[in-house]
Amino acid sequence: MKVLVAEDSPTFRLALERMLKKWGYEVVLAENGLAALEILQAEDSPRLALIDWMMPGSDGVEVCRRIREMNREPYIYIILLTAKNTAEELVEGMEAGADDYLTKPVNSHELRVRLRAGRRIIDLQEELVTAREALRRQATRDALTGLWNRNSMTEILARELKRAKRESNSLSVIMADLATSRM
Repeated sequence: MKVLVAEDSPTFRLALERMLKKWGYEVVLAENGLAALEILQAEDSPRLALIDWMMPGSDGVEVCRRIREMNREPYIYIILLTAKNTAEELVEGMEAGADDYLTKPVNSHELRVRLRAGRRIIDLQEELVTAREALRRQATRDALTGLWNRNSMTEILARELKRAKRESNSLSVIMADLATSRM
């Protein structure tokens, strides 16, 4: 699994990279918040992100906020890394969209179990998306033929009629009822 490490300290970034690679993660590095945002907006972005709170360009809290505003799938699990440790700062980071929070210096055992928890949440989210898509298919398709069902066809027709009217285009529709013969 890919993990983004967004950290402006080259020494700490290298230490995290080595640790994560040893644990079997594929590591993607960013030196600042703007680079982290660019990586996380890509189609094949990492699903886990370790983001330093204080970075040039855009801080970790702003990165969290912008990623959550996108409301995209698949979900990105974000762990905020910081030397800040007051309750107010913890709340600020979590309200910005961080899923977890670790204070520096980072304890390697704690980081490892929190990444494992993040992976479990990502796996659960993938299962939910798969189930949602299966239910959507069941709700919109005929089980036997796989074709759109009557309700879906009615919705599609209404949408296309509105579009044709809006664009001043004509619309043609052919409907056929497939009946099964009984023997």
